[in-house]
Amino acid sequence: MSTPAEAIVPSLTFASLTEVGRVRNHNEDFVGDPATMPAFVGDRSRMSRLGWLFAVADGMGGHAAGEVASRVAVEALFSSYYSSEEEPRRALDRAMAAANDAVRGAGQEGAEPDAPRTRMGTTLVTAVIAGPKLLVGNVGDSRAYLFADGSLLQITQDHSFVTEQVRLGLIPAHEARRAPLRNVVTRALGTKEGFAPDVFEVPWAARRALLLCTDGLHGVVEDRVIEAVLAEDPPERAVRRLIDAANDGGGPDNISAIVVQAWQSPHA
Repeated sequence: MSTPAEAIVPSLTFASLTEVGRVRNHNEDFVGDPATMPAFVGDRSRMSRLGWLFAVADGMGGHAAGEVASRVAVEALFSSYYSSEEEPRRALDRAMAAANDAVRGAGQEGAEPDAPRTRMGTTLVTAVIAGPKLLVGNVGDSRAYLFADGSLLQITQDHSFVTEQVRLGLIPAHEARRAPLRNVVTRALGTKEGFAPDVFEVPWAARRALLLCTDGLHGVVEDRVIEAVLAEDPPERAVRRLIDAANDGGGPDNISAIVVQAWQSPHA
């Protein structure tokens, strides 16, 4: 069991937590925030200019490969983002591309020229809070939710086989949570040179909350429970309650969450 990493920064309070769950014997998830990735963030002036970056990744490819893929993706994302001289949206685009390249490179690292490439990949959901703007990028089925005005909104759309089936009207939405192929993703970092992330921009203001999480959480815990937790608890208690809820639901997968709350005006 790990303990939450929590920090308070101007306008924000946040906490991150990742656990193995009740069934798996190793954790292929990786989380990153300004408190847990200080070596990649650098000095405070970078955050003042580029905002606050958060990321959750769910690695694929087996024990060693999945753990490597998620960690490499988040580290490359943070390194690229906070070394950028560009504005946040363009910096995020380039950072996600850098994360994809890093995972692809890690799969080939140490291999002989004609040796088969290690198969690895990872989902990635990332968010940047820059003043009144929230940027969210995702590849795969890790999710971002916004809690605002008492309601929970799913910002991202899963890149998964089941979600595509729902969009095409081939299966009803209420059956998606229990569909046999619900864990099959259609996009992931590291699987090909070119990739297609989704990037969203939504307003960020006081009394709002952001949740980034892997499918080990959102695939087990119902939206109404997530909504209630974000309405009632500060980040450190919220991530603990959400992961406990996923474990109480069987903990069939690794479970990771980052919760961010705006406790005052972004312009204060």
